[in-house]
Amino acid sequence: MLETERLILRKMAWQDADQLLLIFSDPKVMQSFGGILFDRVMMGKWVERNLNHQDRYGYGIFSVILKEKDELVGDCGLEHMEVDGSHEVELGYDFRSDYWNRGLATEAASAVRDYAFEQLGLKRLISLIRPDNLASQRVAEKIGMRKEKECVQGEVFYHLYSLVSLRGGHLREAT
Repeated sequence: MLETERLILRKMAWQDADQLLLIFSDPKVMQSFGGILFDRVMMGKWVERNLNHQDRYGYGIFSVILKEKDELVGDCGLEHMEVDGSHEVELGYDFRSDYWNRGLATEAASAVRDYAFEQLGLKRLISLIRPDNLASQRVAEKIGMRKEKECVQGEVFYHLYSLVSLRGGHLREAT
């Protein structure tokens, strides 16, 4: 579990599926994922995939709880993946559209970045962001990531943002 000033980031659970569905069935949110809206079956598969990832790698995507309302408002975490033949760890985040523009994604992503580097000892993080998702690009930049390159992943075009850790916990931009 991670905690920030306004948020609790806890391990995702099956019981979160209904609240997560509020995010993944929102057309505003899903515009950044090609416009496909999740139904309960798709949401269940997504949660199962994330729980399996957590078991396999020892890290995954957290459910993000807004402390003041004790309400699930998003997810943020880490996913192991292969990009252009390299093993990478992606830092990703999704938030309910009624909680956008409050700095919550940046707050959660900063906490996960610090957890990844300081607790897990990861050396590099990436974020795959669609070119038209300016809000996610801003979040990535606010936590120190910079656009490294463009790539295609699963037949989708992305900007790949990255950040690497230096020894001693100091961060620097990826080159």
